[in-house]
Amino acid sequence: MTVSRVGESADLEVGFHVDLYRRMLLIRRFEELVQSLFLRGEVYGTTHLCSGQEAVSVGFASALGDGDRVACTYRGHGHLLARGLAPEALLAELLGRSTGVNGGRAGSMNMVDLDHGVIGCFGIVGGSIAAATGAALALKGSGNIATAFFGDGATNQAYFFECLNFAKVLDLPVLFVCENNGYGEYTPTDAVTAGRILARAEAMEIDTAEVDGMDVWAVRAAAEEAVERIRDGGGPVFVEARTYRYVGHSRSDPGKYRPEGELDEWKLRDPLTVAENRLTGEYGASAEQLRQVAEEVEQELAEVEQAALAAPFPEPGGFSEFKE
Repeated sequence: MTVSRVGESADLEVGFHVDLYRRMLLIRRFEELVQSLFLRGEVYGTTHLCSGQEAVSVGFASALGDGDRVACTYRGHGHLLARGLAPEALLAELLGRSTGVNGGRAGSMNMVDLDHGVIGCFGIVGGSIAAATGAALALKGSGNIATAFFGDGATNQAYFFECLNFAKVLDLPVLFVCENNGYGEYTPTDAVTAGRILARAEAMEIDTAEVDGMDVWAVRAAAEEAVERIRDGGGPVFVEARTYRYVGHSRSDPGKYRPEGELDEWKLRDPLTVAENRLTGEYGASAEQLRQVAEEVEQELAEVEQAALAAPFPEPGGFSEFKE
């Protein structure tokens, strides 16, 4: 995906920006569908939704190429969709169906989508950091990069420091993206994290940036700058995206540990609302265009739900093809 530049048609530019909005809206509505299916007993295992954090996954995905590799957290639905995984293959996986991206056997936290460069979603906190660092070692000299998405809680893990040190010493082409949503599971970040998160990367002389994770265009701009620097041989880059999740940590968590009014305050900066205002203002999109996008997303997900629920479960012991 490439952004239009000065001199290109206005329609192309508007279309590109509307597509960023569409991708975020698809993720939001997909997560709402997953929550609904979970409450109906259709989703197997646990789920960790990313509602509110869509601008981060879409903004970074829009700056990455097909040959790049991505490692996600257990809150990875948005990253998979942003990278291009078909919603039906993702939903079928969550429902444990054989048509899922991993044959219905990975569930929400452990999906892999090599066709779109996603080397894994990791249930271990910070596991994506090590995976992306290893991928970057393999990619060095290829012109491609690896990106690790992880939460603020992962910055307190030992291998966070080990991987950043390793990446800097070897000048690996790796982009570290901390999605700081203010909570490590149920605990406020400030209660368990000393100092600034960015300072930890700065101490290793890694280039850093902080970005408003509720604004997809701000995220994309930071992502483009970081990716360009890495591809030019500048070594690892660390970006902290300040964002917020509108749902609890996982499945039935109501989020009652949040201070009164905090959620409402962050919803005033909903990435979808931010995008809608900018699209109808600066980019000249019409309210009708956005309404049509919403209708298309609703229709697509209705068809996805029907197909995924109708898909068969995998046969028991269906791993024979991997036993050689």
